[in-house]
Amino acid sequence: MDGFKRRLRDSVQLRLSITLSLAILIVALLAGAFAFTSALDEAHEMQDDALRQVAALFDRQHMTLQYPSAEQAAGEDEDARIIVQYLADSEHAPSNNDNAIPLPFPTTLADGLSTLTIAGEAFRVLVKTTAAGQRIVVAQEADVRDKEARESAWRSLLPFLILFPVLLLVVGDLVRKLFRPIATLSAEIDQRDQQALHPIDEHHLPTEIRPFVVAINRLLKRVEQAMETQRRFIADAAHELRSPMTALSLQAERLKATPLSATAQERFLPLAEGIERNRKLIEQLLALASAQSLTARPQACVSVHAVFRQVLEDLLPLAEHKGIDIGVESLADVQVVINEMEMFILLKNLVDNAIRYTPAAGRVDLKVTAQRETVLIEVTDSGPGIAVAEQRLVFDPFYRSLGTHEAGSGLGLSIVMAIVERIGARIQLGFADEAKQSGLRVSVWITR
Repeated sequence: MDGFKRRLRDSVQLRLSITLSLAILIVALLAGAFAFTSALDEAHEMQDDALRQVAALFDRQHMTLQYPSAEQAAGEDEDARIIVQYLADSEHAPSNNDNAIPLPFPTTLADGLSTLTIAGEAFRVLVKTTAAGQRIVVAQEADVRDKEARESAWRSLLPFLILFPVLLLVVGDLVRKLFRPIATLSAEIDQRDQQALHPIDEHHLPTEIRPFVVAINRLLKRVEQAMETQRRFIADAAHELRSPMTALSLQAERLKATPLSATAQERFLPLAEGIERNRKLIEQLLALASAQSLTARPQACVSVHAVFRQVLEDLLPLAEHKGIDIGVESLADVQVVINEMEMFILLKNLVDNAIRYTPAAGRVDLKVTAQRETVLIEVTDSGPGIAVAEQRLVFDPFYRSLGTHEAGSGLGLSIVMAIVERIGARIQLGFADEAKQSGLRVSVWITR
């Protein structure tokens, strides 16, 4: 019950549906009561008219009466029985039994309609003086009349009983259709990636929702400006640091070539490694800012094998230094429409990550497969792999798995994810060896 109250408090659609349903129910009950009462009164009026018509027919046709015996009267259908007798014959009523005719009506009855109790039974009675001066009684049992009137009144309620649930269904469907633009808008916004900050089209939305959407568009614009300012700051800062860091690196190279004592060499090595790590961090910051930029880049038909060769040429020295067997498994080349530099940065970061986290004498394989609507690129290594719980966290900037001793900035997979989201691709991490839960397999699906 608490859950329903919470839903009722939070859902405008549910409140509107219940309010309209209750309003329809109340109106239907009032209309039904009015229709039932009107139909009941109309049925009674028609029954009174039937008594008048019988009396008029008797007078017009100058009929004579012959009373049935008690046995004949008992065998008649009481529901259809209308009693006609001379009022004066009431004095000769054989008994106080309502089946015996004539019945003991009071002889002092005035002309017109009245309701009397005769022999313990209620009757609706019409007294009429004929043209011949005789006074006749036309009567019908009140219980029979009431039963027929109620049945007629209930039949008049059938349209309400049929239309009420139909109307509830129509109202429910109408409310859902009225709120469908909101659900569609919610689904559209929910399916956007984090970089899609373009305005929402409000022209097809109802007037009541449009101001809310316009306010969201203003907020998206401000968020886009803030993110662009942040990206520009990172790019500018990295760019400003790039030149002095390159100068430090060159000076360190010159110093390395200078004869140094053993103590100086021991102290110089950590310094050179730190300078190199910082230089790589600056390069990756620039790559991340570029990947997250919303500026459109020219696309062309790119050979995946050609990009593989460029990546291997850049990273082969690192792989040979660790004794890692690296190569391309797939023989058939595949063409994909993409910005070549983005493809190169994506694959270079994946392969660099694989080489760094694969133990010495390990293996790294690249593979491309053409599917019906996509191109599948896989980078597989024989390293320790990534635990399932961490597979989504590793795409966060500066996140590094615990227990690894490999130096790095934690930006490689963040750059990969930024490019994947930018080009509308899909990425998935898994184990190269599912049975042993070891090795990392990175699969990237790019639309052809």
